[in-house]
Amino acid sequence: MTSDDYRSLLGRLQGWFEGGRRAAGGVVPCRGGCSACCHGPFDISVADAELVGRAVAGLPPETRDRVVRRATDLLERMRSLEPGWRAPYDIADLGEDRFDRLADALADEPCPLLDASGRCGIYHDRPLVCRLIGLGMSTPAGRVLANECPIQSSCPGYGELAPVPFDLEALEAVEAGLLEAAARRTGRAVAFETTIAAAVAGAGA
Repeated sequence: MTSDDYRSLLGRLQGWFEGGRRAAGGVVPCRGGCSACCHGPFDISVADAELVGRAVAGLPPETRDRVVRRATDLLERMRSLEPGWRAPYDIADLGEDRFDRLADALADEPCPLLDASGRCGIYHDRPLVCRLIGLGMSTPAGRVLANECPIQSSCPGYGELAPVPFDLEALEAVEAGLLEAAARRTGRAVAFETTIAAAVAGAGA
């Protein structure tokens, strides 16, 4: 199982989102340059980190150097708040409460991958969590994931959209094996979660 397999899996979410947006008839405001949800540290999987790192490594040198510098600067700010935190910046090493406090303190910091126009520099390789924001989701198991878009209340009709069905449980069943494989490629026995800043900075190491 490779990072290409994981990228293909994420394509299922892209299809779900595009279908839901079309069905909403122009109500969903998500488009290039809208980056309201792209601020503050958040957790990504080891497979996401691998995909992000590979995408960053493939950027034009000048662009790559810029995003790596921004990611490194953000990591330094994280370390100033949590001095003992070290690579691979496993969120479990902090615990959820400490990571949540760190994320709250840096909530206004833009993702290192945003360009000057607010567009994602690796949009087609963005992490799973980035693909879940913008629509609510309902699953066959009865789970409902709320739309976490921070500007939905300012867009008429957007916040009232019904959750869009998606078989998230089937995706997670496949994802589990891909996470384990990605963890093994890092030399670790189990999957872990980190941040985009860590994944980007690692691509420039």
